[in-house]
Amino acid sequence: MSTQSSGSDITIRAVDRILAFTALALAALSVICFFAIIIGTAFGMGHEDFGTGAWPVVAAVPQWGLPVAFVLILTLLIMSFIRKGRANKRS
Repeated sequence: MSTQSSGSDITIRAVDRILAFTALALAALSVICFFAIIIGTAFGMGHEDFGTGAWPVVAAVPQWGLPVAFVLILTLLIMSFIRKGRANKRS
């Protein structure tokens, strides 16, 4: 196993934490809403029933939440690679 010196450790910034937790929350909420639609359909809800109440929002969350979470994860990954590359140039 290789050991790294503590001087080359890269600190986690607040922006990284915000991006990570936002992506996690959006993905989890999207999956929950997706399963809510599946369960609602299994209990006999028709196409017309999903157009009333909170169901339009429940249907929109997976449609928009998962792609946004994916973009946030990609942004976090790119920022991490850039930061590690800059840290390696300095050492």
